[in-house]
Amino acid sequence: MSSGQSMLKDRVAMITGASSGIGAAAARLFAEEGAAVVLMARREEQLGALADDIAASGGRVLAVPGDVTSAADVERVVGAALKEFGRLDCSFNNAGYATVGTALHETDAGVYDRTMDVNVRGVWNCMHHQIPAMLERGGGTIVNTSSVAGIRASGAGAAYVAAKHAVIGLTRAAAAEYGERGIRVNALVVGSTRTEMMEEVLRKAPELEERFAADAIQKRVAAPVEVAQAAAWLCSDRSSFVTGAAMPVDGGATAA
Repeated sequence: MSSGQSMLKDRVAMITGASSGIGAAAARLFAEEGAAVVLMARREEQLGALADDIAASGGRVLAVPGDVTSAADVERVVGAALKEFGRLDCSFNNAGYATVGTALHETDAGVYDRTMDVNVRGVWNCMHHQIPAMLERGGGTIVNTSSVAGIRASGAGAAYVAAKHAVIGLTRAAAAEYGERGIRVNALVVGSTRTEMMEEVLRKAPELEERFAADAIQKRVAAPVEVAQAAAWLCSDRSSFVTGAAMPVDGGATAA
């Protein structure tokens, strides 16, 4: 693990969507930066394997399988964090869902429901239970994963665009409501990132590979750890005057 200069030394951090992609990268990075990490995801086997790796490297870790669309599951994970580590200092609400974009009138209602449930209700459920725990200890930090789709529209995928806009709205509302009570809340505006979710989309629509890379000024997609680094910074005291922000981590996609 890292030295005493670690960004998150002695913090307790909850990370959702932790079994793969950005969430798994964040789990490893937060632990390296000194945090005790509480990992939540639906896939129990992958989550357990990640937790074992972190523990083998000397990290403090607790894996609690669960689904962010279930308020009871989220409450159980927050409760487990408090029981195991005594407090909750920061949270990276990263669990998400996306599928190949289709025209609005061709989008199945089930796809809409799942998109909104994971991306919006999931963030709502997390903040709903994380905030009281943070208020109890006098403050904390929350980072929610949005997307470039949260600040601009694309030609397809209206449900995803709406959901990621909503994440930024929830983030800003919570930042305004709890800022004077010591809780900072920010969102990451994430560009194309090579995660399992992206790979699944590309299996269905391989022609999107070049479009994903071309969207960024840097003409490439991000590695998951590049997004995790931004989340770690926002969860640390190094970003102490940053709240209510929608911070681009997109290779310049929203600047062009």
